[in-house]
Amino acid sequence: MTTVLIADDQPLQRFGSRMLLESQDDMTVVGEAANGSEAVRMASELHPDVVLMDIRMPGLDGIEATRRITAAGDRTRILIVTTFDLDEYAYAGLRAGASGFLVKDAQPEELLAGLRAVATGDAVVAPSLTRRLLDAYVHHLPTDASSEAAPQEDPRLASLTDREREILTVIGRGWTNTEIATRLHLAESTVKTHVGRILAKTGSRDRIQAVILAYDTKLVQAS
Repeated sequence: MTTVLIADDQPLQRFGSRMLLESQDDMTVVGEAANGSEAVRMASELHPDVVLMDIRMPGLDGIEATRRITAAGDRTRILIVTTFDLDEYAYAGLRAGASGFLVKDAQPEELLAGLRAVATGDAVVAPSLTRRLLDAYVHHLPTDASSEAAPQEDPRLASLTDREREILTVIGRGWTNTEIATRLHLAESTVKTHVGRILAKTGSRDRIQAVILAYDTKLVQAS
């Protein structure tokens, strides 16, 4: 059973989400939060598998709430909900530790599939979609001219083997495990093993965080 905490300042949105989730045999809603502060408190008390997190809420917003929940080190994962005109906030949410994002006009089956994916530790969106989001907004990040003049190896990459570094690079380019296996002539089970080791070695919570790492360390450049 996947336990879900709904965080949204709109009562009708919370009601609709609860009705949808509780119609599923494998999901249960353990609570509702009307703002980010409530979400942080309830996540600490209830330890849900997933928080369905709105971004724009009064007081503490969804991004800061996400940061605080993930920083607590609990197993709770965050699924951000946003709108197309707020993609920059979705990017900030991913950097804060969210495991994925969906748009609010997603189909019900997409939301359910996303929640199940996040609960099992997977990315909630296709890697190619994640890449497009990062490509669109990575140029908004502040750049350090001195670091560009004398780039240094990121310590998070130090323990990776050459093969793991190669796989992290193509993860950042949006390749799925199947594509990696086919193009690099590996068994898909081998790819999964490599991905698991990459996540563990780099301290990445999930595949999306690994994509962000690939961008942060300049293994992948925005197109």
